[in-house]
Amino acid sequence: MEANGTGAGRSPRDRPGDAPAGERERERLTVPEGLAALSLDALASVAYGPEAIVVVLAVAGSTGLAFTLPVTVAIVILLIALTLSYRQVIEAFPQGGGAYAVAGKHLGRHASLVAAASLIIDYVLNVAVSITAGVAALTSAYPSLYGNRVLLCVLILVLITAVNLYGIAEAAKAMIVPTVVFVGAIFTVIVTGLLRSHPVTAPTHPSSTAVSTVGALLLLRAFASGSAALTGVEAIANAVPTFRKPRVRRAQRTEVALGALLGLLLLGVSVLISKFHVAPNPTKTVLAQLTDASIGHNVGYYVVQFATMTLLALAANTSFGGLPVLASLLARDNNLPHVFWLRADRQVYRYGVVVLAVLALILIIAAEGNTQTLVPVFAIGVFVGFTLSQAGMVRHWYLDRGPGWHWRAALNGLGAVLTAVALVIQLIAKFYRGGWLVIVAVVVLASLFAATQRAYRRIGTAIRLGEAPGPPVKRRSLVVVPVGAVNVITKEALGEALSLSDEVRALTIVHTEAPEERAEQLRAAWSAWQPGVPLTVVRSPTRSLTRPVVDYLRKVDAEGRHERVVVLIPEVHLSRPWLRLLQNQRGAILDRAIRRHTDAVICRLRYRIDASE
Repeated sequence: MEANGTGAGRSPRDRPGDAPAGERERERLTVPEGLAALSLDALASVAYGPEAIVVVLAVAGSTGLAFTLPVTVAIVILLIALTLSYRQVIEAFPQGGGAYAVAGKHLGRHASLVAAASLIIDYVLNVAVSITAGVAALTSAYPSLYGNRVLLCVLILVLITAVNLYGIAEAAKAMIVPTVVFVGAIFTVIVTGLLRSHPVTAPTHPSSTAVSTVGALLLLRAFASGSAALTGVEAIANAVPTFRKPRVRRAQRTEVALGALLGLLLLGVSVLISKFHVAPNPTKTVLAQLTDASIGHNVGYYVVQFATMTLLALAANTSFGGLPVLASLLARDNNLPHVFWLRADRQVYRYGVVVLAVLALILIIAAEGNTQTLVPVFAIGVFVGFTLSQAGMVRHWYLDRGPGWHWRAALNGLGAVLTAVALVIQLIAKFYRGGWLVIVAVVVLASLFAATQRAYRRIGTAIRLGEAPGPPVKRRSLVVVPVGAVNVITKEALGEALSLSDEVRALTIVHTEAPEERAEQLRAAWSAWQPGVPLTVVRSPTRSLTRPVVDYLRKVDAEGRHERVVVLIPEVHLSRPWLRLLQNQRGAILDRAIRRHTDAVICRLRYRIDASE
């Protein structure tokens, strides 16, 4: 049996730290698990990042495509700067939060809210884009499934959500094998291609009719488009608390490993694009052409395509590792409802996981499972976070002034300039293709965060949070217990009521059209029982249960004899969920009506029974 007050309490499952320390550590991430759980977004971008560069440069024919490798080198330089920067972010902000934490400390509250909003938008878009891209690869291989693409997207989303609700470590373990297969397959394509003097299968070559010249604007557009390959680099810094001890060192190693792997893969793919003179093909991806050219159209080709498809679909897991932790930090700082701060047994911020899944589901359905509908607004948000994080770290080094702070600040300053340039180019190029929606969404989210914090501030002022209250004062209170019969539940309810106050009344409602014998039978049973508590019988002309109870409570309050009126509602709590469907839910109905129309304090007493026995 348990008594519930009016406040919403935390269940033991929701309290961090209930499980033994050793068990909690086993549920956190190692370096390989961190790569699998938090790096799939970045690694999977090898499948579309270089192609995004090729698509832009192809308008200038072979002359333009010759700049594929230099543009990729520039992106890798930015990747190195970001990797080193986020390695320092991990050390400076071990509680996680990435750009949100850096901006909050060094650029002000408004900048931190903008960073958080942009990262949340990017996380949600990443889930939708990754899943739809993976399903697109599947439907390309099996066109008959195209009509069911939305259903396939939803099924994959449900699967990934379920795995993450089970536990982040378990989710990471499930992602390790696909990650290893993908990385191994791409390296095989790169090494084999570098060793070949001629392609096994000739890829699509640049058009000889292209007449555009290669200008700075074209190169900048190619750089901005290819920079989409850097999305996900920040996820590890956002989720440092999910790593095992020593958390900072493990997270830093994971960040460096991700930067090294991604840099090598991007450079390797770009070298092959230049070597084989690959151009865009409307029916075949650049990566597929490179695979055909390197290893031929055989079993290995299908292994690479299947591994790419799988990793694209699972790249959504990066968001499930990063957003819930970021949401928990926002909730800690009163920028989101505190429910996002609660963790389940397996160190899962389950409310953040569920909200992320719901938002991604809305995007997938709205876009009808079409990746190209979502891609125009992808990566804008993360570059806002990149820029703010880099700028914040410059100020961090300036204030810290530790050994080598000059070159560290210069590195972060260069990164801030590069990411800001990429952001401006993306906004200009994608503004009318949906980029404006990202700006609106960032403003709306940041405003909601600020409004949430103001609401918590008002609540804290109202309850005088942080102040020492005066001594508790005993008040004259009346406890009213709604009853319908004489039984063990009534006995337990009256016992609890007498422990709360010396004055207790039992209240029963009888409809005026009901036979008088019914009320008399209850009075007779009550007199024979003699519980020491008076029974009040209220005859009501309406068949409503709540109205006469509310009217009675208002009448008692109007008398002014009691400083507080407490209503104790006894309920049966059945052991089997399906058995609870048999209940009339009167307790919940009374609860809502009394809260809405009176100032009475409500206690709900649940008497547990096992009806299966």
